[in-house]
Amino acid sequence: MSDKKGSNEKYRVPEHVAIILDGNGRWAQKRHMPRNFGHKAGADNLEQVIEDAWDLGIKYLTVYAFSTENWKRSVEEVTGLMTILRDFLRKSIDKSMKNNMRVRVLGRRDRLDNDIVKAIEDLEETTKNNTGIQFNVALNYGGRDEITRAVQSIAEDVRNGKLDTSDITEELISSRLDTADIPDPDLLIRTSGELRISNFLPWQISYSEFYFCDTLWPDFDKEALKKAIDYYNGRDRRFGGV
Repeated sequence: MSDKKGSNEKYRVPEHVAIILDGNGRWAQKRHMPRNFGHKAGADNLEQVIEDAWDLGIKYLTVYAFSTENWKRSVEEVTGLMTILRDFLRKSIDKSMKNNMRVRVLGRRDRLDNDIVKAIEDLEETTKNNTGIQFNVALNYGGRDEITRAVQSIAEDVRNGKLDTSDITEELISSRLDTADIPDPDLLIRTSGELRISNFLPWQISYSEFYFCDTLWPDFDKEALKKAIDYYNGRDRRFGGV
């Protein structure tokens, strides 16, 4: 990446990259292994990609780890995913402090077990003053649910006289989302060949560039991330202008 930046001063590294981590199950099936084998490989790969993102100059990385719809999967798979999550959270405090990484978790927590919620709270509190890459995990997250919760919060303030309807702006709505104080993604990546956003950050990605690749998530590496950034550099970002 440094060579390319040296040869082209206009080469842009996106400040905020969002990734839909897709293809863990198919990666496992290709190896005749259970789906949770793929989810574990995907979690291990995520740890490396976070380091790669920071090394490349990305300041915010947001990943779609578990959606509000993923509860529909088999009990065995959901249980396995929660086990992997517990292990990931347990290891994250030490790694985050070592790497100066701040962690935030997006999504609702009411369906998560108490020990997971406690681990999330501890991780966020411990890393809140770190100044390196900010890693955001969308967990039990749905974009429509996020917007609904924001609207409910605003409606409650209007009902209580704290806000007038004329106070409701795009900026106010953004401030009530899980991503408050986080810049919108510049680049959205989805692995495994699927071409949809699956209810991920619908408000925030209004002007994001989309990059889809066939690589299954456990195989997505630093070179794959560089290719996505190269694609991003080929886009003309006009934000509705000419």
